[in-house]
Amino acid sequence: MEDAKTRSEPTSPSSGGLPVTGPQLFVDPEEQLTTRAAWLYFVAGLTQAQIGKQLGLNRTRVNRLLAQARDQGLVQINITGKLANCVVLEDQLRRRFGLDEATVVPTPPDQALIPQVIATAAGAALTARLKEGMSVGVGWGRTLRLSLQSVPRRSLTHLSVVSLLGGLTRGSAMNPHETASHLADLFDAQCYYIAAPALTDTETTRDILIAQPMLREVFERGAKVDLAFISVGELTRTCTMARVGLISMTEVSDLQKAGAVGDICAHWIDAEGQLVDHPLNSRVVALSPYKLRDIPCVVIASGGLNKASVLRGALKGDMCNVLITDEQTAIAILAEESI
Repeated sequence: MEDAKTRSEPTSPSSGGLPVTGPQLFVDPEEQLTTRAAWLYFVAGLTQAQIGKQLGLNRTRVNRLLAQARDQGLVQINITGKLANCVVLEDQLRRRFGLDEATVVPTPPDQALIPQVIATAAGAALTARLKEGMSVGVGWGRTLRLSLQSVPRRSLTHLSVVSLLGGLTRGSAMNPHETASHLADLFDAQCYYIAAPALTDTETTRDILIAQPMLREVFERGAKVDLAFISVGELTRTCTMARVGLISMTEVSDLQKAGAVGDICAHWIDAEGQLVDHPLNSRVVALSPYKLRDIPCVVIASGGLNKASVLRGALKGDMCNVLITDEQTAIAILAEESI
């Protein structure tokens, strides 16, 4: 009988035609179908009718699969079953970029749900890593904000939370200060903010601010955290930085011409993970992405095809050792790397 471990690099339709390298998995097709149905229902929020249409099943069959998922223990607080295609992608990402860990979740049919499904996995990953006495650096973005919904409240002695970038000058649910404050509140932790805007009007203003003893202390704390929990942003006319008014449409175009593909810690990087030569990078009040290389554990939680290039850049720049993303984005990152 053929041993699955000796097969030569097949390709998988759901992996975008990428070679499936490394050991092959013995999988139960019924378990795979049950896990996918459970994910779509309990995490992505689809109705049974929508799941049936997505998987080519009638509603009765979907109902039985969901009941089976509960009976087998696949569904608890989160979904414990793993999809074989996602496991293969996780292995490829770990080996290609030297990651300590990669988590790939199924991409929901509705692209608007991508932040939510990634956030669910990210919240679980953060919860598992937090321990008493740790210091945690926090970025900003919708995915990070949503991830805190999956983090249970508990008290951790001597835990500290440090915001890694300045705040917005107007109220927003995605304000970096709000994310850091919420996380600190969940664990009764001490919270340290960068009491300055994320982006100043000039480089001179930025230099004056970060020279202040109060801000210098927070930056020093941020550079020495045990764990950084961050996301990345794409570079489009509708990106978060443009929507909240931090950059203009003209600056979006200028950044693209300079080779930027997105931002990490509010700094703009190219596809190889290098800071681009643009005035905005000299006006940012945030921890430099290069300093992420010295932090023991950097978790990046982000997904969507429009973020594949900036995620690849962060990985190429050695700014991350734990990646949490979705299936289609993982495929796109690996496809870009193979070009």
